Amino acid sequence: MPSKVYHFGIVGTGMIAEFHAKAIQAMDNAKLIAVFNRNLSKAEAFAGRFECKAYDDLEQLLANNDLDVITVCTPSGAHLEPGIAAANAGKHVIMEKPLEVNLERADALIRACEQNNVQLISVLPRRFNASTNALKKAVEQGRFGRITMAEASIKWFRTQEYYDSGAWRGTWSLDGGGALMNQSIHTVDLLIHVMGKVKKVSAFAALAGHDGIEVEDALVAILEFENGAKGIIQASTTCYSKTGHPAQVQICGMEGSAFMVDDKFSVWDFKTPAAEDEEIRDKLGLQASSEAAGASDPKAIDFSWHQRNFEEALHAIDENRPSIVDGEQGRMAIELIGAIYSSAAQQGTPVSLPLQHWPDKQTLTTVITGK
Repeated sequence: MPSKVYHFGIVGTGMIAEFHAKAIQAMDNAKLIAVFNRNLSKAEAFAGRFECKAYDDLEQLLANNDLDVITVCTPSGAHLEPGIAAANAGKHVIMEKPLEVNLERADALIRACEQNNVQLISVLPRRFNASTNALKKAVEQGRFGRITMAEASIKWFRTQEYYDSGAWRGTWSLDGGGALMNQSIHTVDLLIHVMGKVKKVSAFAALAGHDGIEVEDALVAILEFENGAKGIIQASTTCYSKTGHPAQVQICGMEGSAFMVDDKFSVWDFKTPAAEDEEIRDKLGLQASSEAAGASDPKAIDFSWHQRNFEEALHAIDENRPSIVDGEQGRMAIELIGAIYSSAAQQGTPVSLPLQHWPDKQTLTTVITGK
């Protein structure tokens, strides 16, 4: 059992901060005591809802000796500065996705936490679902035989009003990308968490349904995994649905197939049966499914996914070991996304990993928007 109650502070008071606050409140060994926003009235409004102290000065918040852990909920391209400041103040850092908007900034964040001997934990909540554990176990046990195909499909929808709601939305500098980096990173991470590393990618991207943004809202990538399997990533915010199309991860092999739909399975089919199959179909089948998480409404996220992520973080701190979702784990999806964007900037030219150079933002914008 955890040995202490950890005191949390949240940097940023946007939509995702609400899920962090609810996750912290639901934990027996965590307490939210502080929140920061440069706009004091916003900080105070948030603090009033979650019964903590409001700050409009980050240095003052970090000087609070009672704080153990900082979660960062600022726009993606504004993660580095508060993350480094928290590390320098000796606070453990839980970073909302993505760690940062490119590898240079992500690596700087990783180094700062290492130098200050504090944990850097990535928010990768889909890794903690029972369905993810079942799928990864089946891969590790070789139940698929030779894996031949893998797919991540994120056919979501965002209105024009969503992009118009903040000047930072749809920008390379603060959003880090579009449908792939922003909406799809958790599913991309899930794919490589289960399948392993990607060797080569070829991709095409476009701004197909929205106006006034720099980044893609439709992208397709073809993957070659190190294990020899072929794969596809489809990422979009142009796929209309009132309730939202669920994110899917599909894996097929010579001896089995499994199709994950959000945190459930529509297919769990193996040549050689196993004792757990009936329970998986019963408890994780689509009949137990809920509305697609975040597919059409970014507020429609179950905070319990974050809660499991945070609980593991505190176990890692207690046990003085790296978190299973540390900074290096969070870096993996960013590198793959960078390679995909690099290929898209070259209109499908294959790009090998590890990635050597982050793609030029202006070139990407020109290719994606056609302007």
